[in-house]
Amino acid sequence: MEPTKPEVTHEFPFFRVYNDGRVEKFNWPPETVPPTTNDPITGVQSKDVVISDDPKISARIFLPRLPDPTHKLPVLLYAHGGGFSFRSAFSPHYDAHVRTLAAEARVIAVSVEYRLAPEHPIPACYDDAWAALKWIAAHVKGDGPDPWLNENTDFNRVFVGGDSAGGNISGNLALRAGSIGLPGVRVSGAFLVHPYFGGVELDDKMWLYMCPSASGMDDFRMKPSAEDLGGIGCDRMLVFVAEKDHLCGPGKAYYENLKKSEWMGKVELVENKGEEHCFHLRIPSGDENVVVKKIVSFINQD
Repeated sequence: MEPTKPEVTHEFPFFRVYNDGRVEKFNWPPETVPPTTNDPITGVQSKDVVISDDPKISARIFLPRLPDPTHKLPVLLYAHGGGFSFRSAFSPHYDAHVRTLAAEARVIAVSVEYRLAPEHPIPACYDDAWAALKWIAAHVKGDGPDPWLNENTDFNRVFVGGDSAGGNISGNLALRAGSIGLPGVRVSGAFLVHPYFGGVELDDKMWLYMCPSASGMDDFRMKPSAEDLGGIGCDRMLVFVAEKDHLCGPGKAYYENLKKSEWMGKVELVENKGEEHCFHLRIPSGDENVVVKKIVSFINQD
């Protein structure tokens, strides 16, 4: 007898699942690039660090030029996109994007390499990003594991941000900062670029598959209510949506719920007219990038 061919049991935008349990990811594995000791264009240095050995969490840190070594810089924890299931903090797009943010906003950026679903079911990504934020906070007294953070960070100006799934993760981080707290750290702001929230059927089904412990599509991590958002632990938020993005509606719903909530901070919605999902990542470095420009302005308001 011929062996039975595996059958597809689930088909999603970024991967398919077979009845033998095998997962086939599209556009996999991600392309990666090494860190740079001194980028000739921006002057930004980068290096890779280990956040945790168990579970395995790493990150790439970007340090901009320091004309005045006594001047402390804000720090940004960045979460990359990729539908919770692919892409990498070490990919060319994210390496270039976060490097640009570090240079233009004059911020120390920590781009977290969180575990991906479905092989690491959600909430692994949320837990890993939170572990990275706690790792940053471990440098408050100047005796943490990384000298760049020990010597150069203003812990009253900590930001979290990301795009797509990373925007969702950043919103979750802001909630955790409010409910759990980070001693010695002030999470000043969060920016969510074209965030992946609930409201689109196929994306909703994919997220529920990746998060088997979810309570359903009313889960606060995918469809946070106004009541949920009242506990956000930062002062300001910036939410981007793109007019031609299928996630535009869920992003606007998040913004409206945030405005209705008891949160006392300030939120701004930016709609990128005529643009598609995460268009800003495809703009070559050095070209005018309205998303980067707005994020830089947002960070430098503090």
